[in-house]
Amino acid sequence: MQTLLLFLNMGGYEILLIILVILIFFGAKKIPELARGMGRGIREFKDATREITDELEDSVNDKPKNRANTTTTSNDIQSNQK
Repeated sequence: MQTLLLFLNMGGYEILLIILVILIFFGAKKIPELARGMGRGIREFKDATREITDELEDSVNDKPKNRANTTTTSNDIQSNQK
């Protein structure tokens, strides 16, 4: 928790220093490649989470329909037994 608060209290000077260190460490030519790779990774992650969410919503939406059908058939069976 304290580590998170440490990053939230960064000022402009600290952010500029971090960007400068990254620029020196990776070089100007490598940074766009890294950014593209991160963008692709984030996009793939979002697509995967969206796909899983859609599948879960579909399965949840299918269950009430199936329950309604079984309830109807149960009532039909009970009325046929009388």
